[in-house]
Amino acid sequence: MSKVPQVTLLFWVIKICATTVGETGGDALSMSLGLGYARSTLIFLAFFVIALAAQLRSDRYHPAIYWAVVVATTTVGTTTSDFFDRTLGLGYVKASIILSVGVVIVLGVWRAVTGKIEFENIVRRSDEFFYWLTILIANTLGTALGDYVATDMGLGFGRGAAAFSGLLVVIVAAHFLTRIPKSVLFWSAYVLTRPLGATLGDTLTKPRNEGGLSLSRVASSLVILAFMIGFVVFGEWRAKRDEHLR
Repeated sequence: MSKVPQVTLLFWVIKICATTVGETGGDALSMSLGLGYARSTLIFLAFFVIALAAQLRSDRYHPAIYWAVVVATTTVGTTTSDFFDRTLGLGYVKASIILSVGVVIVLGVWRAVTGKIEFENIVRRSDEFFYWLTILIANTLGTALGDYVATDMGLGFGRGAAAFSGLLVVIVAAHFLTRIPKSVLFWSAYVLTRPLGATLGDTLTKPRNEGGLSLSRVASSLVILAFMIGFVVFGEWRAKRDEHLR
């Protein structure tokens, strides 16, 4: 049995919630609670290792475990990207380029090793390893890319979110109108939903003089997490209902 969910509209809604809470949650720990980027990264990395270990030990798709790993990758990605950009001084452009190359390399090695890049039928351990490695790097890339577009390019958080939403619409159109491989479109969308979540999260929590709504990072994280859990529960209820009807 595949250990990942089917890719539906609800999947992407939950993914955007996960990336948004990753941004607000990462910032809450590193900035609001004053732990800094390095210590926050280590904390989230520990959470990621624990959640991933549970995911690897499972023999099928468990929604709670799967989405816990996704959230862990978004929080690790947020603090890791901020550590690269600010603490190490790489800046958004260099960090985005390095991480983009990293995603391409991982996908290339994945295809060379297994012969195919998967995104729904994850059964073999080799596919699962590359799947989560790609997600971890992609979510780190998305944080840097979102900050670059919103800050360095001067679009701001709201217009940055609109720009990434527009790119996702293009990918959806390509899905229906072109023969571009579905795996390419999936991973492109996966990367873009991360900066979308980053800019949405910053829109909620950044100060008003920076274009945000100045909401609490902790409160915003808890509310978004509650919505995400609600969507996951709804998805499981609907799947069981459909299975019962069959």
